[in-house]
Amino acid sequence: MKHYFVAQIRINDHKEYEKYLENFDEIFSRFKGEYLAIDESPALLEGEWDYTKSVLVKFDSKKDFEDWYFSEDYQKILKHRLKAAKCDSILVEGID
Repeated sequence: MKHYFVAQIRINDHKEYEKYLENFDEIFSRFKGEYLAIDESPALLEGEWDYTKSVLVKFDSKKDFEDWYFSEDYQKILKHRLKAAKCDSILVEGID
């Protein structure tokens, strides 16, 4: 069953965030995820929006997501994103 990783990000320290991005694509490419959207100016339709970036990634299974997210290599760079930004993220199970 497909799973979707949704991240809402407000970057506070761009230099620190760049440390995250430096190795992100190389690490991400080794796993079975697919970028569906990366938007730095999404249209607010309802409520309040306190972020500077939205990311949507699709995985074919929860295991594929976990293999990426909990991998040693991703965890090494994740600390830079968490230090550089306020991040709210969720994993959503798709409808098959």
